[in-house]
Amino acid sequence: MLKGFHIDQVITMANVLLRLALRYLLFAGSFYLVFYAWKNKAIWRAKIQQRYPENKHVIREIVNSFVTIIIFGLVIMGVIYASKAGLTRIYPNVSDKGYGYYIFSIVLMIFMHDTYFYWTHRAMHWKPLFKLAHKTHHLSTNPTPFAAYAFHPLEAIIEIGIVPLIAFTIPYHGTALTIFSLYSLLLNVTGHLGFELFPRGFASNKLFKWHNTSTHHNMHHRLVKCNYGLYFNIWDRLMGTNHPDYEKSFNEVVEKRRVAVIAKKAELVVEG
Repeated sequence: MLKGFHIDQVITMANVLLRLALRYLLFAGSFYLVFYAWKNKAIWRAKIQQRYPENKHVIREIVNSFVTIIIFGLVIMGVIYASKAGLTRIYPNVSDKGYGYYIFSIVLMIFMHDTYFYWTHRAMHWKPLFKLAHKTHHLSTNPTPFAAYAFHPLEAIIEIGIVPLIAFTIPYHGTALTIFSLYSLLLNVTGHLGFELFPRGFASNKLFKWHNTSTHHNMHHRLVKCNYGLYFNIWDRLMGTNHPDYEKSFNEVVEKRRVAVIAKKAELVVEG
């Protein structure tokens, strides 16, 4: 025993932390490599904010993110042991509830998290909470993919709170929670990407306008008091917190990307 911890608990904790760190580095690192490290001129012309983030800011994002990963790991460990004690609503076999519910549960988790994120995010913009915790994340006014987990420890606790909320309230299979977590990380990373991935008209389309974009969250980092949503643009639209120039800004960014692609093709023709 190591000061109250069995060796199997230490191994489990190490495994949880390793998985969280590898996922973060794989997702954030891959997007950073493609969109930042290679510094392709055509890609760079399409950046939402043309400024290149200084290395010290990228390092700060990574350091803060690893502190967040430790906090996430501790909370997840608590959920794991609560599950072993039969306190959560986890079920062992997909067949116990069928694939229909399995898929539904993932969708439900996403909508639960979107609501949870919007309202906790807005709460953290209350001046005392902002100064205490959320200001750390907003140091990234021109975020990179590594900003996905760049939180103050208190905000990290609030962010990971969705996991025990899910675990104690809805029946779920472990792999469904994993899929939800991976999708959440992907949306988080692309939201902080600094480049727009969706096509022109996406933000104003009757169907797709309800999904969020990188431009939407980038505006939040730059302007602060607007655009609080994560996965969807439902709560922002319902609560009137969308920036009034969001759709215009989105189309301007996409047009800038289109021009960058044309310029790149022209360069290739000249070189050829």
